[in-house]
Amino acid sequence: MNFTLNVLGTASALPTTERYPSAQVLDVRGRLFMIDCGEGAQISLRKAGISFLKIEHICLSHIHGDHIFGIFGLLSTMGLLGRTSPLNIFAPESFKPVLEFFMSTFGEGLLFEVNFVSLSMSEPEVVYENRTVELLAFSLNHRVETFGFIIREKKPMLNVHKDAIARYGLSLAEIGALKQGLDVVREDCVILNSEAAYLPYEPRSYAYCSDTAPFPELALWVKGVSLLYHEATFPAEMAEMAAKTYHSTTVQAAQCASDAGVGRLIVGHYSSRFPDVGFYLEELRSIFPETYLAHDGDVVEIPYLRKV
Repeated sequence: MNFTLNVLGTASALPTTERYPSAQVLDVRGRLFMIDCGEGAQISLRKAGISFLKIEHICLSHIHGDHIFGIFGLLSTMGLLGRTSPLNIFAPESFKPVLEFFMSTFGEGLLFEVNFVSLSMSEPEVVYENRTVELLAFSLNHRVETFGFIIREKKPMLNVHKDAIARYGLSLAEIGALKQGLDVVREDCVILNSEAAYLPYEPRSYAYCSDTAPFPELALWVKGVSLLYHEATFPAEMAEMAAKTYHSTTVQAAQCASDAGVGRLIVGHYSSRFPDVGFYLEELRSIFPETYLAHDGDVVEIPYLRKV
């Protein structure tokens, strides 16, 4: 079952011929979560072969233009394509008047409902969940109200070792109890869940942290995620500029990944000062070796880490 990140844009404030502004789509078992929607997102979606109508949720980190200027065109195109299914938009309260302007000026004839969910939390908080996945939002440290996101699978039901079924002659009721994490208590013995059952795989998770200056809590909030996207707008030598603009450097992004013990780190949101950011990689990997540079059009698979 897929857990796939599609990188649609990696530029910061100014788009270039090689980079569109921030936009991504995470495919979780066929459910599509769009994260930020910078200018040109529609073109990138077309190139990636992603259906506009299958996007169920849009998560907007903040209302700086390079993260939302694509939303008007995207919503309009969804309408032209005859979308009827509801769309959830998770964004700061400051996005509400922007959405209201769009709906009042360009929304006539839209056949789908737009559900706006205002974000106001500090620490990670679940803002959406279904049977298999949950979406959390948390505050970042930027010049305007800004949020990061974690999308993660829920823990699966336990499996029972086949040899335990045979050895103990487990009944269906006892197997069901073990699957739910319970011990089986018999008159003559206790069958420990830890010995008879196991987690079939580690749930996968993805964290998105764009447009933020470093702060101590962030590594705790994204601790252990399978894949972390963290902005690295500037190289290490531009730490003063990063602090002034409330962004992060390569070194700061890599340190966050290291402190959080994540599986992999990818970075983006590159300054347009640097047409070639290949030199970022040495700075990043000097602190966190499992680091990769994101490029427009990248498709990143997040695999299961099986327990047995």
